[in-house]
Amino acid sequence: MTRVIIVRHGQSSYNTERRIQGRTDASTLTEKGRNDVSKVSKALSNIVFNAIYSSPLQRAKHTADIIYSELVTHSEQSAVLQVSDLLLEIDLPLWEGLLTAQVKQKFAEDYRIWHQRPDELRMLLNDTEGTREHFPVLALYEQARQFWQETLSHHQGETILVVGHNGINRALISTALGISSSRYHSIQQSNCGITVLNFARGLGEPVQLESLNQTQHTGETLPSLRPDDQGIRLLLVRHGETEWNRQTRFQGQIDIPLNDNGRQQSQKAGEFLQQVAIDFAVSSTMLRPKETAEIILKHHPNVKLELQDGLREISHGLWEGKLETEIELEFPGELQRWRIIPAQVQMPEGENLQQVSERSIAAWQSILQAASANQFKTVLVVAHDATNKTLLCHILGLPLENFWNFRQGNGAVSVIDYPSGIDGLPVLQAMNITTHLGGGVLDKTAAGAL
Repeated sequence: MTRVIIVRHGQSSYNTERRIQGRTDASTLTEKGRNDVSKVSKALSNIVFNAIYSSPLQRAKHTADIIYSELVTHSEQSAVLQVSDLLLEIDLPLWEGLLTAQVKQKFAEDYRIWHQRPDELRMLLNDTEGTREHFPVLALYEQARQFWQETLSHHQGETILVVGHNGINRALISTALGISSSRYHSIQQSNCGITVLNFARGLGEPVQLESLNQTQHTGETLPSLRPDDQGIRLLLVRHGETEWNRQTRFQGQIDIPLNDNGRQQSQKAGEFLQQVAIDFAVSSTMLRPKETAEIILKHHPNVKLELQDGLREISHGLWEGKLETEIELEFPGELQRWRIIPAQVQMPEGENLQQVSERSIAAWQSILQAASANQFKTVLVVAHDATNKTLLCHILGLPLENFWNFRQGNGAVSVIDYPSGIDGLPVLQAMNITTHLGGGVLDKTAAGAL
């Protein structure tokens, strides 16, 4: 696999002023921005990079320079820092330098389109050849695709660092995973946030989002809401490890409890979330997520735990209780189909992903309705690997063919916001946070079977 670690630049002067940056190069790192970049360097210090790429804009280039100098000082780094114009921020020439409030007032309709249908935002630009149309988001996605096509082929099996901006980083992640440009706002990148992607080969080949928008190294437990965002936040957690996870034995709907490591992971998740104000909690009816939720909620004794049967793990049918080697003997070729075309696999005497998706989405919607009716702000949801992955596909508007694009470690936390209310599009703020489990930036939890 080619591992790509993506970092957004540190806080900039325009960020603090709530001013549109785009490709203007007037915005510089603040003191907080520089301090947070040093924290990124420490978080990445045990990773050896084969190459480092940066946007040429000074807020990103300064970020990359600080990281590079600290990496070279503290570890065996041989990578060369390279600047690429394909990492420039989204081009918003009519808005750059303006305050967000000014854009809202001066370009009210365009600003509404930007938020609701970003791929349709159009700017009419005048140059020496006359007036031309510019679609900022569509152009950015094409730029991101070009970066992947030019870069991945040079670094097969290597580890590279990419330092960019909120917009281009989102486009890079989206084009890697196949997320539509209409869902441009459905993922976020905090200042100094870290994202990890693993590519099998090139663009269009299998890719895994190992984690999205880690902010814990900067002292921010979970990514903060964007200014003016309101609505419900759901914390989606995968249960702690079981003995069958460790053995890579398919458990599905066999009710295996947590092992000692799983209880410890749940305890660490509880400590990680203890300062987060949780209003309500929901778990799958199965033992392993229920126990995980109960351990987390020891820090929130007044929070009620509700059980939802729709969140239970996929039924593997006749595969349950078996190791991969045993399944391969009894059902030759089916495991390979499950790895490559999961949405087309019907588990013998069990479920398919469509069935899991329908019941898990129904449970998710009922949780949102309950949260909205009771004016809850933050809800804890504890479920399973397959359940969580089908929900992530739903949240990002992806088909179930993308099931394997997401990693869900035991005890990992993901953050989903509904900034425009439960009828608006969700935003995946962070995914598969495992830093509280002691592995650092990379997910060191055992892969295990479902």
